[in-house]
Order: sequence, then structure tokens, then C-alpha cells
Amino acid sequence: MAMNKDEKAATAGLVSGGATIGGIGWAAAGLSAAEITGTLATLGAGYGMAAGIAAVAAIPLLVGGLGYGAYKLLAD
Repeated sequence: MAMNKDEKAATAGLVSGGATIGGIGWAAAGLSAAEITGTLATLGAGYGMAAGIAAVAAIPLLVGGLGYGAYKLLAD
């Protein structure tokens, strides 16, 4: 069964978001606990480590949405 444009766009969003999650994991794999804590606190922009965790969690959602939108916009 052939996929329609919306299904292909959803797949593009899922793949781009998933690849972003993999990239974040790969980047953090070699860090110590202190480095991860410090990085999350820095990403929290003065609001603490919890805000940094929220920021890191939002990045794959943003990238997935951009992948979905780009596919819908550029696909014929």
C-alpha cells in the first residue's frame, strides 16, 4: 500500500526527531555525571537543571516538527 503525502511527512518528522535523540545520546555518552549536570544547568539558562532537561527534551520535538513541515512544504 502506497503512503500518501501526510504519512510520508509524518515519517520524515519521526525519523528526524529520532535521529536527533540519537545524536544527543551520542554526544552525552562520553561525559561524566558532573559534565552532564553542568551542561544541563547551563542549558537551563539560569533556571536550573530541570529547565535544561526540558530544553533538551524539546529539541527532538522541534526538529521532528521541522522535518514534518519541510517535507509537506517541499514534496509535490
